[in-house]
Amino acid sequence: MLRALTSALRLPRPWRPLQTRSCSSDGAAGDPEIQVRALAGPDQGITEILMNRPSARNALGNVLVSELLEALARLREDQQVRVLLFRSGVKGVFCAGADLKEREQMSEAEVGIFVQRLRGLMNEIAAFPAPTVAAMDGFALGGGLELALACDLRVAASSAVMGLIETTRGLLPGAGGTQRLPRCLGVALAKELIFTGRRLSGAQAQALGLVNHTVPQNEEGNAAYHRARALAQEILPQAPIAVRLGKVAIDRGMDVDIASGMAIEGICYAQNIPTQDRLEGMAAFREKRPPRFVGK
Repeated sequence: MLRALTSALRLPRPWRPLQTRSCSSDGAAGDPEIQVRALAGPDQGITEILMNRPSARNALGNVLVSELLEALARLREDQQVRVLLFRSGVKGVFCAGADLKEREQMSEAEVGIFVQRLRGLMNEIAAFPAPTVAAMDGFALGGGLELALACDLRVAASSAVMGLIETTRGLLPGAGGTQRLPRCLGVALAKELIFTGRRLSGAQAQALGLVNHTVPQNEEGNAAYHRARALAQEILPQAPIAVRLGKVAIDRGMDVDIASGMAIEGICYAQNIPTQDRLEGMAAFREKRPPRFVGK
């Protein structure tokens, strides 16, 4: 078992430079529906994925899902990405969920294939090696909340509205909501929210533990983004390999018994011991100075 775990917990391959993609703010046909941006200066190490499909309130259609999958595949190989932040370029909306208008045109077989791709997208977000943060500045309904649940951390504006509302549309959550919401809130509360299709404000979501932070919305409509960025800035100075291995230990450990979880933690800890950053951390402590971590 330990040998299998060791094989499964290997670190990503060395980073490759990322080519930034852009999208038009008017959402014209044929334009990319996301923008990937690596921040610079004091924010170096933060990469943003900005969803920009204003005509459909960032609904998850085939094109948007394909572009998100493509971006994640490229970004996961880039160890310069220390925090990945999901945000919206559409004011008042994070993500309105699956594109039901597009789905109406699909056969039952096509719907099944699309939902499987949507579930795969959420799994790719959840398995992303660096910490992920969702900045929820507006509506996050159905698949939009499932996308946020796949992230490690969530920040919401007080005016945000979120919920797994699929039962109000004759559906049930199909992109991880029935699994990630009870792991986040507990079984009974998750059942209540899914059975009723209830919508929550940002403040209600924080009170339940669904989001890490809630902030008052500002005139620009991007208060959650700014708080999420500040949260990412708190992660940036920390040893990136240790942070990534900490994420692995938590995620893998939550799905097994405590003894197996302790074994997973031990494997992750052993992988961190030979790193230059661990030695730098010890040296900085001894010399009473801030550490300078390089991710090696």
